[in-house]
Amino acid sequence: MASDIRGEVSNKQVVLKNYACGFPKESDFEVTTTTIKLTVPEDSKNAVLLKTLYLSCDPYLRGRMRYTPVTDPDFCSYTLGSPISGFAVATVVDSGHPDFKKGDLVWGRRVGWEEYSLVTTPECLTKILHIDVPLSYYTGILGMPGITAYFGFFEICSPKKGESVFVSAASGAVGQLVGQIAKLMGCYVVGSAGSKQKVELLKSKFGFDGAFNYKEEHDLDAALKRYFPEGIDIYFENVGGKMLDAVLLNMRLRGRIAACGMISQYNLHQPETIQNLTNIVYKRIRIQGFVVMDYFDQYSKFLDFILPCIREGKIVYVEDIAEGLESGPAALIGLFSGRNIGKQVVKVTDE
Repeated sequence: MASDIRGEVSNKQVVLKNYACGFPKESDFEVTTTTIKLTVPEDSKNAVLLKTLYLSCDPYLRGRMRYTPVTDPDFCSYTLGSPISGFAVATVVDSGHPDFKKGDLVWGRRVGWEEYSLVTTPECLTKILHIDVPLSYYTGILGMPGITAYFGFFEICSPKKGESVFVSAASGAVGQLVGQIAKLMGCYVVGSAGSKQKVELLKSKFGFDGAFNYKEEHDLDAALKRYFPEGIDIYFENVGGKMLDAVLLNMRLRGRIAACGMISQYNLHQPETIQNLTNIVYKRIRIQGFVVMDYFDQYSKFLDFILPCIREGKIVYVEDIAEGLESGPAALIGLFSGRNIGKQVVKVTDE
């Protein structure tokens, strides 16, 4: 880390060059280098300066790679020519906030995809207190995806022992956890994924009762009937489109659907239409969308559940770690072609 005569150090960044049209491309991004002082500026005294350790690649970031009138700072459009941002794990370099001090490990959102990031909303950061697990887990099982899986399943789906659960994108950051939590609850669990390797992972590593490669199924309705002859009680929705349409045909009376994401639709100019919505009415299906930020105030409750599961080996977690900030764009856009196996993480620097 070389410092110049002004006390500044180089700061590599991943910048958005163009708003993405259709599937994002690596050429929509640019890796640039600027400089930064390793102190909180005088005019940002409540801010926290971070050294980034791990970056979280998440599908929701695709929505920020296009122009949108949304003003919510977690979902609004990225500014062209500036670093993209999202969830990350980092160490505090300097702090103007009383809750954080130099050397603290933190995870949180609104962290720039850069080696050093000035976070002016420290309320979006959480101090890491448990370091007997990999720090990268705070981008996944102990971070946003874990909270999503836990509260999405328990609060939205209201599971009961013995119920039948279907999880799409089941080998991803959230899906692999939903399936394992459902198994701990005594549910029958089937997942879908996009390769033979992922299907085998669901059954051999995560303990799913069944799994199928949706790319090899010409009739998704028939595939679901094969695994759920008596219907589906709970569907944890991650993909949307044709899969959702087929699931609606196979839901049981008073089934529940947690709408977590719809990754199959994010890069389409014209989203696919859903033909089977009338099933919601006569089957009394409850379908509910949710945003993980709604549950951040219950993080301690989540940790009380998940940490013992990790330590006792009841839940395992698979990560796909790309090395170096330069690998960030390829790792991020790889989510949309299913290139990753498990939770996609970018390791920026050694811990």
